[in-house]
Amino acid sequence: MQPSALPRPVVERESPIAEVPNRSEHHSGAISWAAVIGGAFVSASLALILLSLGTGLGFSSVSPWANAGASRSTIGGMAIGWLILTQIIAFAMGGYLAGRLRTKWVHIHTDEVYFRDTAHGFLVWAVGMVITAAFLTSAAAMFAGGVAQRGGTGNAADTRGEEGMLNPNAYFVDMLLRSNGAVAERNDTAERGEVERIFGHGLKWGAIPPADQTYLDQMVSARTGMSPADSQKRVSDVFGQAQQAADEARRAFAHLSLWLFVALLCGAFCASYAGTIGGRQRDHVTTI
Repeated sequence: MQPSALPRPVVERESPIAEVPNRSEHHSGAISWAAVIGGAFVSASLALILLSLGTGLGFSSVSPWANAGASRSTIGGMAIGWLILTQIIAFAMGGYLAGRLRTKWVHIHTDEVYFRDTAHGFLVWAVGMVITAAFLTSAAAMFAGGVAQRGGTGNAADTRGEEGMLNPNAYFVDMLLRSNGAVAERNDTAERGEVERIFGHGLKWGAIPPADQTYLDQMVSARTGMSPADSQKRVSDVFGQAQQAADEARRAFAHLSLWLFVALLCGAFCASYAGTIGGRQRDHVTTI
């Protein structure tokens, strides 16, 4: 007779960390979109407020009179400094709010929490930039649409003034076709548009083609009553001034783009760092 089998001891299987209650990340997302979107809207609104303040301060420090108000270089430096300060203040506040308002993560490594808070701040900067760009694009489209509508229904003087704000070559076309009272001026829109296109093509390639140069000389001579030599000299002088203005505008735009890159980079860094500060304070809050 074989001895009866003894009951085997029951050994409880240790559950892995993924199966331990309150250790799973399935129900707690890594991104709190509500906090991110809220911080982005706060950043965009605060940036708009500071931009309005800077615009008011800038206009109050300039003057149309000579030797009055701040110089052009001073205004440019102040505008760049204010732009950088606006990015730092606005996105640091948005990143801090996103880190402070996000959901608290439990049983997550400290390095992972730090990375997530940094990502929350960076997302605030990205979403805030999208909101700001959409607002500025909409405002520019409304302005351009209003100018086009007034151009179709308004008088010629208002249309030409608004065209000068949008087309930098309009002033040089006026200078080129100015008659100085010798010949009655004509309001020929098609002719002016043709001259602007010739100037634009010449500025693109660095010089006016010989055929276009001859055509402009004849046009200026017919409209102003000047001699062929004087009309040729006027075309050359006006086109040279247009080239100089275009080159100055190019340098100014390149300078502004570089400083805008620096300002946006500062905003992204401050938003990311402020997100870690807000998240750290959020995790240290004690329940009462």
